[in-house]
Amino acid sequence: MLKKTAFLFPGQGSQYVGMGQDMAAAFPSAKRIFEQADEICASAISKLCFEGPMDELTLTVNLQPAVSAVNLACLAAVTESGIKPDVTAGHSLGEYSSLVCAGVITVEDALRLVNKRGELMHREATANPGAMAAIIGMDINDVKDVVEMAKGGDVLAVANHNSYEQIVISGEKKPVLRAMKIAKEKKARAIPLKVSGAWHCQLIEGAVSEFRDFIKTIPFKKPEIPVIFNVTADSETDPERIQDIMARQLISPVKWYDIIIKMLQDGVNVFVEVGPKRVLSGLLKKIIPNDNDIKVLNVGKLEELRTLAI
Repeated sequence: MLKKTAFLFPGQGSQYVGMGQDMAAAFPSAKRIFEQADEICASAISKLCFEGPMDELTLTVNLQPAVSAVNLACLAAVTESGIKPDVTAGHSLGEYSSLVCAGVITVEDALRLVNKRGELMHREATANPGAMAAIIGMDINDVKDVVEMAKGGDVLAVANHNSYEQIVISGEKKPVLRAMKIAKEKKARAIPLKVSGAWHCQLIEGAVSEFRDFIKTIPFKKPEIPVIFNVTADSETDPERIQDIMARQLISPVKWYDIIIKMLQDGVNVFVEVGPKRVLSGLLKKIIPNDNDIKVLNVGKLEELRTLAI
């Protein structure tokens, strides 16, 4: 069977203290990425990745460049090993790493973008505090119904469609609590998430215009391989339209389930999660049918790279 490989990049929620340190020690190209992150962010991002503390690492203003640096360091290591994907995608923040993977933007520009994105999202989350919760055991249409029932005149939206029955909602605290109560009454699970802001909803709309202007200062190229985007669950080749998609991504739902279904329909049979932890691999196992010959692999640590067999 012909192999068709997808590289997937995680976003916020994949962090841990010590991430990326072994890659930086083994690959000069990976070490350079952490040095670039420190320079571009004017902050000790590499030290936070390698040593913590966790409470500072998880602040979105630090976390976005930190996770991105680890993703990109892992990508550099995989690339040096001669493994290349046919298609790529990233979960929310991880989408910037997928743009690098596809040759749309450079490593340096990706770090500039996620640094600015983190600053703006932190600003808006501080000004407009909210909450997020995972609803488990309901499909997307049922969750949308719950959102409409709980919303009232407040801000509440579907933020992430992660798997068929794992969906994250985001918004102001009161409607999130109302939605959780309704979901539980309908026999679903509703789990509050430990986040520093209510992402992918209108509470951070104040960041969109400024971020769009910043994106326009960064050169975008036509993708060398398809990128399947969060906002559309489809590919795009026009650089200006890609810039627009990335600006809209801030307040649009992440259509991750649809992205993976599209990749499966397009014949992808090897998925490689490139970055820390195994959050996306866990979601893949909930989406991919059991009777398959599909591989799910990880490159987040040096030992995983050494045993990578595609």
